Amino acid sequence: MITRQIVAEKIGAWLRHDISLDALVAWAEDAIREGTFPEGDAADLAAVIGRLGLADVKEFGLTWDDCENLLKRIGFTAKVEITAA
Repeated sequence: MITRQIVAEKIGAWLRHDISLDALVAWAEDAIREGTFPEGDAADLAAVIGRLGLADVKEFGLTWDDCENLLKRIGFTAKVEITAA
């Protein structure tokens, strides 16, 4: 079952550079093809995951603003934290 939390964690992993764009896109493509969604969340999750699956197409890409909007659609917000290296 693919939940809002799982999708938010995947977006967060990409934003933190924990996974590559290719890995995010591959996950999204697999999730759309093989995943199941909670009944009440299916439409929003499918839309967000579908958009993530197109992120490697030049015309679509994936920006910070895109991520903020996708997260907002599933009930999350992004927060930036700056730390010393």
